[in-house]
Amino acid sequence: MAQVRIYTTRTCGYCVAAKNLLAKKGLTFDEIPVDGDYALRRELVVMSGRHTVPQIWLGETHIGGYDDLRRLEQQGELDRLIAS
Repeated sequence: MAQVRIYTTRTCGYCVAAKNLLAKKGLTFDEIPVDGDYALRRELVVMSGRHTVPQIWLGETHIGGYDDLRRLEQQGELDRLIAS
């Protein structure tokens, strides 16, 4: 199973929703908080091309944010990505 990484902040409702969905799928994940860490936040923008959290990776595949994760789940694609 692919390693899951999720970059979050403490006050982000979408981060909570994404973590809940990942947990519902039975996935464990490495949570990387970016609160107040401006260097890490800049690095996240470079890696993802986005300024928002959460940002989620399954292995080396960048999923995107919560809306992207939820869409993959609704389309039945998340299970396929998890299995690969």
